[in-house]
Amino acid sequence: MSDGDTITVRQTANEKVKVRLACIDAPETSKKGQAGQEWGEESTKNLQKLVNEANNEVMVSIVDTDRYGRKVAEVFTSVNGGEKSLNEEQLTSGNAYLYRQYLKNCPNAEVFQRAEEIAAAKRIGVWSGNYEKPWDFRKRIKNQQ
Repeated sequence: MSDGDTITVRQTANEKVKVRLACIDAPETSKKGQAGQEWGEESTKNLQKLVNEANNEVMVSIVDTDRYGRKVAEVFTSVNGGEKSLNEEQLTSGNAYLYRQYLKNCPNAEVFQRAEEIAAAKRIGVWSGNYEKPWDFRKRIKNQQ
């Protein structure tokens, strides 16, 4: 788990694949000596908790491959006989933003939009203050280099 929108999935005994959760963007965690964002660690911990609750077993529905070679997908778990979208859970809990830039490729765009609206209305997680959006954070850091 590198942050709140990227996981590593073991496909076979010897093959691991980085998967970027489709249609969401979570606050950045600290990387390579670069400070992360507020809520970055919380978002990552929440995603890890969701995966742990499913005994580390996930189902991946691939939507695309990004420019970094990661599979972009909706990721599901099966807990107590019910299917849960980790993408939607990250949004509903306020641990990620809807990534509107990529919404056209999003199979569950309406569901995800509603999930974000719920978190924003409750003012939880990233909606509990005036936090910098991950895409603005990355742009600012890039411009400083």
